[in-house]
Amino acid sequence: MGADGDRSQRALLITGSVGVGKTSVAEAVGELLAGAAIPHAVIDLDWLARYWPSATDDPFNFALELRNLRSVARNYLAAGADRLVLAGVVESRAGRERYAEAIGVDLAVCRLSADLAVIRQRLMQRHGNGDDGLRWHLRRSRELEQILDLAGVEDFTVATDRPVADVAKAVATAAGWV
Repeated sequence: MGADGDRSQRALLITGSVGVGKTSVAEAVGELLAGAAIPHAVIDLDWLARYWPSATDDPFNFALELRNLRSVARNYLAAGADRLVLAGVVESRAGRERYAEAIGVDLAVCRLSADLAVIRQRLMQRHGNGDDGLRWHLRRSRELEQILDLAGVEDFTVATDRPVADVAKAVATAAGWV
């Protein structure tokens, strides 16, 4: 049930490897919701965890991200959001449960997929050739694909092999939001 007891409030977490297009698709889903006059918020989970230095036992600041998400979600829901669109990486069923608990409304998870060659190309455009950031993200993309394959946290998967607006429409449709 939502913050005000409204069962229509729902959340969608768009997950996938780095470079797959999570943030772009989440923003485009937000545009679809705005076009349909559905009150919503789009939340990039990376920004909720952006703190330095991270704890040695929590290198991705997951605990901090969840504390921030709890507050941010509650505020958006109290303001009247019917939908929360989140972009981020969820690596385990336990992590998914922790996100659902922090949000406090029904949560669906969509995994975006793309060929690793496409992800590599996107990451090269984002980071340029040969820098340490690119190397880290390339390693992490392969690692995350394996983690996500094993974890099976998603309710449905959508390929990102078409324009972002089309992917967003497929995601929103699969979620039952449009």
